[in-house]
Amino acid sequence: MPSDVEYSPVGEGLGMRDYWVYVWLRRAAVIAAHVTGIGLTLIISMLSRPGFFSWHPVCMAVAYCFCMTEGILLFSAEGSPFCFKSRKNKVCLHWFCQALVLILATTGLCFMVASKNVSELPHLVSWHSVLGVSTLAATVLQAAFGICVKFPKLLRRSSSSPPRLKLYHATCGLVVYLLATVTVVMAMFSDWFQATVRGVAWWVFLLLPLFPALVVMNQITNAYLPRKKITS
Repeated sequence: MPSDVEYSPVGEGLGMRDYWVYVWLRRAAVIAAHVTGIGLTLIISMLSRPGFFSWHPVCMAVAYCFCMTEGILLFSAEGSPFCFKSRKNKVCLHWFCQALVLILATTGLCFMVASKNVSELPHLVSWHSVLGVSTLAATVLQAAFGICVKFPKLLRRSSSSPPRLKLYHATCGLVVYLLATVTVVMAMFSDWFQATVRGVAWWVFLLLPLFPALVVMNQITNAYLPRKKITS
């Protein structure tokens, strides 16, 4: 069935040599994004001091830095360990990763709320906390959107075609990922993190989450950016 969306091809208009250089650069960037996401998760987990509060950064790092990143990058044709899997298997893995994101993020939020209540501290008093709640709410909405993409018959009254739904889902997913990235960056300004990491290392941590975000943004825009206006 013909699609009403024409997607932008990768490397269009490049010579053979330039094309392969472009491919290898993209592959290196995706691999580096994998390493950065895993590295951030491991380092934040190791920096978390034993205690009730420490489960919050651990759960959130595993949820967004690892699971959400891997759940998106597995659709990449370059540098993904699942590049040889079928589309159906990739979708199943994507569902699994995003389900883990919801479970871990909700668990991390519960630990934070419980820790604040035990310490008798106010809630939602920092940009990190406000953005964190917004990110979790957006993640829940995006998961609901994903269900509609998987089962389009649920939207019986909608005139949107499957390609259009996939485009909307990918675009909203990018917004959620960028929102999560900003939340992680804002966490670097928290008293807990600044008391743990100082000096040049702090600036390195501040910039690290931005790299996977750029790779994810490039992947989604290359795959779903329309070349012409969508027609109904």
